[in-house]
Amino acid sequence: MDGEHAAQSLKQKFDACSSAHSEASRVRIHRAISWLARAQRETEDADARFLFLWIAFNAAYAREFGFEESQRGQSVAFIEAVCALDAERRLHASLFSQFSGPVRTLIDNRFVFEPFWRALRDHDASGRWEATFAASKQRATKAILAGETAVVLGVVFDRLYVLRNQLVHGGATWNSKVNRQQVRDGANLMGSLVPIVIGVMLEHPEAEFGEVAFPVV
Repeated sequence: MDGEHAAQSLKQKFDACSSAHSEASRVRIHRAISWLARAQRETEDADARFLFLWIAFNAAYAREFGFEESQRGQSVAFIEAVCALDAERRLHASLFSQFSGPVRTLIDNRFVFEPFWRALRDHDASGRWEATFAASKQRATKAILAGETAVVLGVVFDRLYVLRNQLVHGGATWNSKVNRQQVRDGANLMGSLVPIVIGVMLEHPEAEFGEVAFPVV
C-alpha cells in the first residue's frame, strides 16, 4: 500500500465495511487510522512520525486489561493473531523484502536492546546482557531464515518498544544525531507495517481483539 495515501485508502474501506465490525473493532480501527493519517503528515520530523505511528499501532491492539497485562504480552498475542489472518503474507513481504536491511540493523543494534540499558543502570559488568543479546540475534536470524514472520515481528517490536520508551520518557534529544538511524528505520518500518495491520483487521470483521481500554462513553 502506498504509504502516502494509506490512511485515506483505509478510511474509504472502513466507511464501506464498518457495519460488519463490532463496536470495539470499529473504535480500534477508527482511532488507528486517525493516528496513521497524522503520522503521514510528518514528512520531515522522524521522531514525531515514529511516535504517531506507535500510537496508531497501540490503538489497534491495546485491550481492556492492558493495565494488568504486560505490553509485551499484548503485542505478541496481537502480532500472532494478525499474522495468522494475513493470508496474502503482506507483513512477510514487508519484513523480508522491502525492509530486510533495516530489520537486520535493528536486530543488531544494542542501543534498542533493553537488557543493555539495564546492565548499564545496574553497573552490571558480568556480560550477561551480551549473552542475552547474542541469543536474541540468533533466534531472530533463525526465524528470518525459516521465514517465521510472527517471530521476527516480535523481535522487531521488542527493539522498537525500547526506542519508543527512549522518546516518550525523555531518554533522547529531539532530532538527536546519535539515534537518527534507528529512528528513521523505526519510522519507515512502522510506516509500512501499521497500514498492513489495519488493512488485515478491516478484512476480518469476525476477528475479535478484546474490548478497548478506553471505550467511547
